[in-house]
Amino acid sequence: MEESGFREPVLDAKSELIDFQWKLGMAVSSDSCRSLKYPYVAVMLKVADHSGQVSSKSIEMTIPQFQNFYKQFKEIAAVIETV
Repeated sequence: MEESGFREPVLDAKSELIDFQWKLGMAVSSDSCRSLKYPYVAVMLKVADHSGQVSSKSIEMTIPQFQNFYKQFKEIAAVIETV
């Protein structure tokens, strides 16, 4: 799991979100992960670019990262409601 956030934009101004799926998981064994037995949220996005090409993007977040993600979306929703 990446601790520092996104490295590149998942969507840009010309992208369209097609599908959003998520799941809560817990890793119990791994060769490369140093923090096992911690819950995480896995998000799978299907996006279409400006040409209509659909691709999938996968993101894993720790619970604190997901809580921050959720807080930011609530703030976006509040702004949208004022428009």
